[in-house]
Amino acid sequence: GLSFAAVFLAIHTIEEINNSTLLPGIKLGYEVCDPCASPTKALHCVEHLLAVNGSLPALVDYTDFRPPVKALLGERYSELSIAIAKLLSLYLFPQISCSSSSPVLSDKLRYPSFMRVIPSDVYQAQALVKLMSHFSWNWVGVMYGDDDYGRAAYQSFMQESEGKICADFEKVVPHYLDHVDVDKHIKDVAQSIRKSEAKVVLLILKPQLVEKLFKEMIQTNTSRIWIASDAWSMNRFLTKMKDINKVGEIFGFSFSMGITPGFEDYLKNLRPTPGARNDYIEEYKQLRLNCSLSPSTCAVDDVLQAVDLREAYRERVAIHAFAHGLRALLTCNETACSGDTNFPPWQVRVLNMRSVNFTLDGNTYSFDENGDFADGYDLIMWKEKNDERFIEIVGKFLLKNGDLSWSKCSESCPPGSVKNQSKIPCCYNCVQCGEGNYTDGWDLPECLRCPKGMWSNKGDSKCRKFEEKYLDWKDSYPIALLAATAIGLVLVLTSLIIFYVHRNTIVIKKADNTMSCFMLLGLAVSFVSVIMFISRPNEHLCRAQQAVYGLGFTLCVSCILVKAYRTFLAFMAFDPDKQHTLKKLYKPLINLGLLTGGQGIILLFWLVFGSPHPDLKWPGTGMEKYVVCDEGSIVGFGVMHGYIALLAFICFFLAFKGRKVPHDFNETGVIIFSMLIHLFVWLCFIPIYIERNKTEQRHIVQASAILASNYGIMFCHFVPKCYIVLWELSENSRASIIGRLARQVKDDMVLKGCFDYFCCIFVHFSTYTYRDSAFMN
Repeated sequence: GLSFAAVFLAIHTIEEINNSTLLPGIKLGYEVCDPCASPTKALHCVEHLLAVNGSLPALVDYTDFRPPVKALLGERYSELSIAIAKLLSLYLFPQISCSSSSPVLSDKLRYPSFMRVIPSDVYQAQALVKLMSHFSWNWVGVMYGDDDYGRAAYQSFMQESEGKICADFEKVVPHYLDHVDVDKHIKDVAQSIRKSEAKVVLLILKPQLVEKLFKEMIQTNTSRIWIASDAWSMNRFLTKMKDINKVGEIFGFSFSMGITPGFEDYLKNLRPTPGARNDYIEEYKQLRLNCSLSPSTCAVDDVLQAVDLREAYRERVAIHAFAHGLRALLTCNETACSGDTNFPPWQVRVLNMRSVNFTLDGNTYSFDENGDFADGYDLIMWKEKNDERFIEIVGKFLLKNGDLSWSKCSESCPPGSVKNQSKIPCCYNCVQCGEGNYTDGWDLPECLRCPKGMWSNKGDSKCRKFEEKYLDWKDSYPIALLAATAIGLVLVLTSLIIFYVHRNTIVIKKADNTMSCFMLLGLAVSFVSVIMFISRPNEHLCRAQQAVYGLGFTLCVSCILVKAYRTFLAFMAFDPDKQHTLKKLYKPLINLGLLTGGQGIILLFWLVFGSPHPDLKWPGTGMEKYVVCDEGSIVGFGVMHGYIALLAFICFFLAFKGRKVPHDFNETGVIIFSMLIHLFVWLCFIPIYIERNKTEQRHIVQASAILASNYGIMFCHFVPKCYIVLWELSENSRASIIGRLARQVKDDMVLKGCFDYFCCIFVHFSTYTYRDSAFMN
């Protein structure tokens, strides 16, 4: 009555013992009989195994009954074990079961020759209640089979759970699969489960009945938490059911399992004896694995995929228990056994196996007074794997202390992480602590908060003080800013020298040398302000950054405004009255002082009422706090930049209005282009500056904007003039200018005729005369 895996393991264990010194000189044999899960067939097997000379003798006294078979390994199901145990008790014939757990079999008055290497279902009931209590599952449903095993297990559970667990429903189904109403009972139970508020259901059933129930659950998309009894908790066929993952979580208890050394290799090399045929192996391949008998299409490795080698471990224990009892009976030592091998089977049970105590694979085993093992159970969980389930041991229930212990099915969580518990305590994921939290030990349940003034990165095992971050002299960005500033200052100084040396040329005179020098002074001051953005900010630097830039660049733009106003006045030559009125406002140095002074007043109010100051900015993440200059009053910051933008816009407007003045006598093009560059740069600056407000990059953004504006003015106003002065001196004369004017007039003559030509000569000449006398001298 064993599974295929159990049979193979029993044979392997017998061969292992025969090749050892456990029973020197003694060779164990075996005979296999399949009862097909039928009590009647099981009794027929027993009759066959106990037969002497082909028949089972009827004796008055069986004390000297000596059949060739000395012990029976089985049955698998309690119902069959109970049936044959009654018969075997007549002979006191040793029966050792590896899976029959019904409590009635512990009654030695009724079943004196029955032993088992597992605990009674009385203890399984304790384990089930412990599991339910652990998760506070105090409202459950119970379904059991109408047989000796099912009824006994159900009664044990109800007695153990009294006052601890409440049963919402209790359903019994026919045990026999060919019962006419079995499907109807299954449907009724499924309906009760769906209507019940209980989310946990205990199933004390055969695997075949569980399969029928699960099919009903899958069809109606019903999910519950299922608790399996030992009858089906290790059934591998159910783990491969279609849509098994839809039924919900599955827990259960199985008898303690183990790994048999060398058994996997034994199965891989399993072959019939050369020249012989092993129908048992071939039948296993054909019926269980649906393989062809041809070795080319069905390998023995397939056996390993169809069985759970751990489940059969109890067969190994049972055979070793018999072998140790036999060793004691035959008084064996390391070299020989002196006892009579033709002994009555009852002597093994009564005289030796009751007191057997042996060690196997590092574990010690013995029978209690009821002929049961009292070690415990493995707590298992059916975990999802693709479309199937696999069975994993997640804990143990030990009988000696009655405790449910959880084995670790997850790696330990290192410092800096915590356990993210799953539905069972032993299984969890390690989750890193977030920023500002830490753990300094292994497997901690929750993260600790960093103390004030300290912080941690994600996954850190300790808190640290914040690091101060600012534009340091040795960093790449500050070096780039310094390089750009140095180049800018060199250009300013070079332009100043060229403008001074060539101050008497028409190009320089036309550019208004005085205003150009003030522009270069403003640009130099503005370039210097960039240097103040580097190094650790302090109160003086924060004030100087904005004040120096504000005054320097305002001075530069004010000069451009004066130039633009001059060009605008030239444009107004067509309206002498307006020109005369507006000319009264043209006082270059006074204009320059007033426009720059306006910015000075704005800066003074800003510095008095809301001065910039150093501050620590933290973006809310990371270990770095940025030492930056806070604007103080954002209104003051905005008004300062708004004032410069207003001046730039006025420059643009005046230059645009005066753009029709001949190009040889105005700078409208370069003014328009340089002011557009400035306005565009600072329009882009606003959103970027706001976005980077809490990092040291805010300084990089503002310094870069200052450099872009400065270079825009340098390359528009000064570099082209320096180029003309140095490399096109031959073109830089009044005669050449007059010549270009004449060519322009000639073109006008062709287009407009003689009358327009004289008018054009008059306008050009009068404009030139006015310009030369009023502005250049």
